[in-house]
Amino acid sequence: MAAAPDSATADPPVVAHEPGVVCAIYHQAVELIGKRWTGAIVSILMRGPVRFNVLVSAVPGMSERLCADRLRELETAGLVSRRVLPGPPVGVEYALTEAGQDLNEAIEALGKWAHRWLEPVRV
Repeated sequence: MAAAPDSATADPPVVAHEPGVVCAIYHQAVELIGKRWTGAIVSILMRGPVRFNVLVSAVPGMSERLCADRLRELETAGLVSRRVLPGPPVGVEYALTEAGQDLNEAIEALGKWAHRWLEPVRV
């Protein structure tokens, strides 16, 4: 993932949308954050660092394997950091990096949109 420009010296990036063409960087972001379970993981991590088992139990229906896969993808993308906690028992804690925390406004906006326009899922 590219490093963020120095905010003190750089102008904010201009996002131009060419008619009939999807911006490759935008598409990359949507594919990363739009994967199943990823939005929920990021949303939980917005509250602060979380141990792996707490994270798995906080998202109903998410398996440990899928959680680990998504966390690995987010870590590779530079959105999540992983820290091994000394034991016993040894634990692992995940937290958002600066790039991950920068998603806060977008995640909140998506939540507001969802509550306004989507019907609750009936179980």
